[in-house]
Amino acid sequence: MIRVKQINLLKNLIANELGARHFATVEKVDEADKKTPLFDFHIKHGAKIVPFAGYLMPVQYSDQSLTESHFHTRNNVSIFDVSHMLQTKIYGKHRSEFMESLTTADVQSLKPNHGTLTVFTNEKGGIKDDLIVTKTDKDYLYVVTNAGCIDKDLPHMRTHAEQFRKNGFDVTIEPQDEQCLIAVQGPKMMELLYSVVSFDIMKLYFMTSAIGKVCGIENCRVTRCGYTGEDGVEISVGRKHAADLCNSLLKSTKAVTKLAGLGVRDSLRLEAGLCLYGNDIDETTTPVEANLTWLIAQSRRKAGGFPGADIILKQLKSKTVSRKRVGFIAEKGRPPRAGALIVDNHKNVIGKITSGCPSPSLKQNIAMGYVNSEKSAIGTKLSIDVTGQGQLYVDAKVVKMPFVPTHYHMPPKK
Repeated sequence: MIRVKQINLLKNLIANELGARHFATVEKVDEADKKTPLFDFHIKHGAKIVPFAGYLMPVQYSDQSLTESHFHTRNNVSIFDVSHMLQTKIYGKHRSEFMESLTTADVQSLKPNHGTLTVFTNEKGGIKDDLIVTKTDKDYLYVVTNAGCIDKDLPHMRTHAEQFRKNGFDVTIEPQDEQCLIAVQGPKMMELLYSVVSFDIMKLYFMTSAIGKVCGIENCRVTRCGYTGEDGVEISVGRKHAADLCNSLLKSTKAVTKLAGLGVRDSLRLEAGLCLYGNDIDETTTPVEANLTWLIAQSRRKAGGFPGADIILKQLKSKTVSRKRVGFIAEKGRPPRAGALIVDNHKNVIGKITSGCPSPSLKQNIAMGYVNSEKSAIGTKLSIDVTGQGQLYVDAKVVKMPFVPTHYHMPPKK
């Protein structure tokens, strides 16, 4: 799980809406923190580096404030280094069955080069991590999991693969340690990449994937997805070519392209209503409680076969859980933060905030958190204890998420 002090640092950066060259003091870097292959590239481009999920990552760049970077991504196109994410190839005749034994996805029914967001679950129905599984037209599945969960996800997959093989099945796990992952996000992504990819990117729809040349670099896997709510792709590229790829995109005259860091990534994903593992979902929350029932494929609702299926499917069938994840818009003033208590009539604690920040797009404070199910209806008015000491409450209302419209590139309707 991501360390709380690191999350708080990011939250404070966003809350303060730092100017272009004003950064918070960063605590001493842990020598155990790793660097992505783009570390020197980030320093050269004026990045402020912070420890995050075991890596030294750029939180902001010197040419833009966080608010400026947020709007640049919403209106133009930004490049994010997400190479701290774990990329894995799953080989073997029974690779789809293997992933279905760990997740709620219907991997076998995916079309070639199509992917799905899903979750690893535990025996109690909790979420071990969220991940994307792509069924390629090659002899492997392409899996991307969270950086903060590498230490448990990789052993989890390897342990189960070993047991799978003992039971006579064919599956092999291969982490892609030599690959970087670059997210290119924003409405001008298509203009930026259209002439520099070797395939028709117009026909690459949301959650589909293709391999080709990007800026002349061979064997790049381009997946139409992202974590901002905007149209975008994630490009898996060999580590020795990652800086060249970023430089080529930054120099392009097709679109005004800038680098963006973790600080703006957090405000973008929250506006899009997307969960951050370790904050909004964890091993104590089920997909039903998290309002992520759409991640449970219809075929899996009938067949089960994933960890915690009995608990999760019972919740689905009964349509009753004690708590639910919801979104809030809060009154102006101090924004709600993770851990703030949600109260009814300023006295009865009915839940807790898991993420919150000022929304640059809405110019309002937004948050998500868990409340007692009977208080989860859209329009319900509640209060949030923003000090944690019962000294200052802000009024808030339960609203539908995402907070701002998403702009994913979907296939034309038939």
